[in-house]
Amino acid sequence: MPNTSIPVLQHLPLDPAWLLRLQEEIIEPDLPIIDPHHHLWERAGGYFLDEILEDTNSGHNVVATVFSQCGYAYRTDGPEDLRSVGETTFVAAIAEECERRGEKTRICAGIVGAGDLLLGDKVAVLLEAHIEEGHGRFRGIRHISARHDAFSASLLGRPQPHLLSDATFRTGFARLQPLNLTFDAWLYHTQIDELTALARAFPDTPIVLNHTGGPLGVGPYVGKRDAVFTHWLASMKVLATCPNVRVKLGGLAMAVIGFEFHKEPIPPSSGELATAWRPYIEACIENFGANRCMFESNFPVDKGMCSYPVLWNAFKRIASGASAAEKAALFHDTASSFYRLAK
Repeated sequence: MPNTSIPVLQHLPLDPAWLLRLQEEIIEPDLPIIDPHHHLWERAGGYFLDEILEDTNSGHNVVATVFSQCGYAYRTDGPEDLRSVGETTFVAAIAEECERRGEKTRICAGIVGAGDLLLGDKVAVLLEAHIEEGHGRFRGIRHISARHDAFSASLLGRPQPHLLSDATFRTGFARLQPLNLTFDAWLYHTQIDELTALARAFPDTPIVLNHTGGPLGVGPYVGKRDAVFTHWLASMKVLATCPNVRVKLGGLAMAVIGFEFHKEPIPPSSGELATAWRPYIEACIENFGANRCMFESNFPVDKGMCSYPVLWNAFKRIASGASAAEKAALFHDTASSFYRLAK
């Protein structure tokens, strides 16, 4: 029997009326942005093409986006190992619909799918199927390894301990680089050192760490933000020595990070978000460099705590002292290069 006393991590509910209580003018509205991490799904009323376009058209100059796997639209029949390809089929159709409409934003210009690398060498068949169904948009795999014994699971399950060092996982991982595929890593700050070991073992495979490295702020980490930051920063500095690793700057509005702006009567301003998030984001840029960092929305997950216009205003406030070249990298060029989005 599962231990029901251990909490299951959940995403924050969406409250559109609450988000409308605070609106801001757009900072640097002409700055080109690639949003390299968002989802599409039917939870909480659905977040599909119309919903993401409402966000990307809300004032910032979002020219393209990258979809990240979230366990949606899997095939319901056929070989079990290939069912996640249904998500890529679904997302590619969304991207094609967006093109037919002539929208200014290339929604899902890149697709990051799900793949069980514990299939070992057999994952090659799955990867080839994703590439075929992606119609030129498929870019890589995200195999979630986020796990902590204080939590029973997340919405996407409970990975095995020390997944990234598993020999069979690494056999599957070795199949990515020959197919010119990338790896998205989602894990908690307590696991960053495991990613460093993986990156060193596969120096030719491009890796991007999701959500600023997941500095936990819930469960046993409540009230320990300074200690978590110290642990997180030490691990991130070592990870930064791996030249094949990039970092997505965002995901800090997830419930697991522990900020509680969603409990206030008025949504947070971009200034408040910038103040809270600046230490993490500036540390990443300092250690990895702007050309290895990319801002991400993580919508609609982070939409439980802030709106799309305010989120990107916060990022622009944090990057206000950067040079034009650094801003171009952080908001557009790093993502474009990593996911090969240039037309």
